[in-house]
Amino acid sequence: QLQLVESGGGLVQPGGSLRLSCAASGFTLDYYAIGWFRQAPGKEREKVSCISSSGSTTNYAEFVKGRFTISRDNAKNTVYLQMNSLKPEDTAVYYCAADRSYARIRLGSYDYWGQGTQVTVSS
Repeated sequence: QLQLVESGGGLVQPGGSLRLSCAASGFTLDYYAIGWFRQAPGKEREKVSCISSSGSTTNYAEFVKGRFTISRDNAKNTVYLQMNSLKPEDTAVYYCAADRSYARIRLGSYDYWGQGTQVTVSS
């Protein structure tokens, strides 16, 4: 069974950092572009960042540029999202998604997604 499992969420104070992980089981991520998305209560899902299968191309939403970094370790079948300088408005459920097409995932379409991990930024 193909699965994506996110971890690393939690409660953090404003200005703090978290690193989210997206681990795959049942398939190898080598051939998949990966995206991180988030959804806050009462809001639409929004794309945070995405990375090509090789890791050579990345994309970030304007609201996280300079604060978040996406990376991947294909040997560990895992993609990461390093989140620094967190703000209360970053509070949301974050989930990762996979698709063979970087172009598709950059547009917000994907074949596989995880259950999400809660990130709460509050003092």
